[in-house]
Amino acid sequence: MAIGHTITIEQGTRRVRVVHEGRVLAESERPLILRETGCPVRYYLPREDVRFDALVPSDTQTYCPFKGTASYWSLPDAPDLVWTYLDPKPDVAEIKGHLCFYEVEVL
Repeated sequence: MAIGHTITIEQGTRRVRVVHEGRVLAESERPLILRETGCPVRYYLPREDVRFDALVPSDTQTYCPFKGTASYWSLPDAPDLVWTYLDPKPDVAEIKGHLCFYEVEVL
């Protein structure tokens, strides 16, 4: 990590849900909570808790020097709504197999 930049990951204990226009896209009782310097708290949900029947893969990829290369999925009216790190950097290896949405509801 860069000096002054930290990422912490902890196992969440509260249920989180992702709803887009009334459709539940994901719901999990076992999210990972990722806190990163300068960024909002993010919830990474296990792949098994995400409804892929509504999502389509995107061509978008982004690179984070701390986490690696992210791949995205979209809805027809919501491009790049969810992302994952297929091969995350060793310091954040726990997020492998998890997906993150921009908006989640913590229950």
